Amino acid sequence: MSFGLPSLKVKPENVNNIQVQEGPFGIPDPLVAGVGGTKLNLGTRHPLEYSEKNYHLNEEKMDMAMLRNIQGLHAPMKLTMEKKFASKVGRLPFLPSSNLQHDVLTGRYLDIGFEDILNTRDLCEVAGQPHAVVERSLGLL
Repeated sequence: MSFGLPSLKVKPENVNNIQVQEGPFGIPDPLVAGVGGTKLNLGTRHPLEYSEKNYHLNEEKMDMAMLRNIQGLHAPMKLTMEKKFASKVGRLPFLPSSNLQHDVLTGRYLDIGFEDILNTRDLCEVAGQPHAVVERSLGLL
């Protein structure tokens, strides 16, 4: 019995063998490709990495499919429209936005992650001058 829910199985994105560009000595040149670039091309990644990278997107798809099956098509459409309007709420470029309305609509306001603690805009040591930031965003500067 299928309810139209997306599959929960992890599907790897790269299934083909990747050809590594080798340097003159038969090994990848880290000065050209970089250590990180060489690491990405060697071997395969863990299947959970793909799942974790798209976790919020997969969760949202499951929630929308469940809403559609339970309440009909209007519920996911209304929620999608509210999320779209919440993402369009603008502030002046020099004012940080917490995106509280979008987080409430997606349910992320209940989660505490690394992005909530590390590297927040409130703790930033460099603040731009408001007039210069606005002029740059408008293309005047």
